[in-house]
Amino acid sequence: MHGAQQGFDRCKSKVKEAGLSGAGKVRVNKSGCLDRCAGGPVAVVYPEAVWYTFVDNEDIDEIVESHLKHGRVVDRLVLPPDVGR
Repeated sequence: MHGAQQGFDRCKSKVKEAGLSGAGKVRVNKSGCLDRCAGGPVAVVYPEAVWYTFVDNEDIDEIVESHLKHGRVVDRLVLPPDVGR
């Protein structure tokens, strides 16, 4: 899984810490196959459908701070549409 569980746990923690979780706010959850395994680990932010890949905790922190908190896509972490398909 290439650190997917660690990334999930980190993201969930950072979202809660930032006060972004709760009814009508950000929900961090696992999913079944997203058909992008070769680009893994991956995360997708809806409703924008922005696909991310990440390497470490700093990447997760940047996604939470920039995209989830301020609505700014982290371009350097966006997974190209052809990767993993």
